[in-house]
Amino acid sequence: MTVRVVLVDDQPLVRAALQMVITDAEDMEVVGEAADGAEAVRLAGELAPDVVVMDIRMPGMDGIEATRQITAGTGSAHVIVLTTFDDDDYVYGALHAGASGFLVKDMALDDILAAVRIVASGDALIAPSVTRRLIKEFVGRAPSVPVRPAKPVDGVTAREREVLTLVGRGLSNTEIAAELCISVATAKTYLTRLLTKLDARDRVHLVILAYEAGLVAPSG
Repeated sequence: MTVRVVLVDDQPLVRAALQMVITDAEDMEVVGEAADGAEAVRLAGELAPDVVVMDIRMPGMDGIEATRQITAGTGSAHVIVLTTFDDDDYVYGALHAGASGFLVKDMALDDILAAVRIVASGDALIAPSVTRRLIKEFVGRAPSVPVRPAKPVDGVTAREREVLTLVGRGLSNTEIAAELCISVATAKTYLTRLLTKLDARDRVHLVILAYEAGLVAPSG
């Protein structure tokens, strides 16, 4: 299956570089480009891409609002936030808006392609090392944009709470299984139950909920 990608960035050079990388991959194609959020929303509706690579800081409608509108729509597009990371206070808000992960503009080309494939498959970009850095940087500080209140973690079992805590620490399913002495299949089952019980979009959303519930400390 060819992954259909829309690129959104107000800098033509950034779009050109990403297009070159993605076009060189046999299993991907760039089906559209946008320089602002409003155009991104329009293209997502018209072209039905699998993945939208979304910059945050753009004139007019920013990437957060565009992400919110795209993920709230009837299409199946997944959004990856594109950020400079070190100075971008909006990543946390973008994840709340429905983004399935994020790319750093200076990350390795192979990592960019891998991220697009991960998100296109319906999973979230949740590499443990990246997750820990993200959470330490953004959780616990006042977001720069309004976000909806977190859902409580009531109704989960003690074991499910343990799994949620480990997800919040950025552990993979294999690491969770090893930590709790259970099979990987059982870890996946707990994860599926948590997604359903907490009405969470994906693994990234579970990480946010774990931190907002106080299960993992931002400095941990």
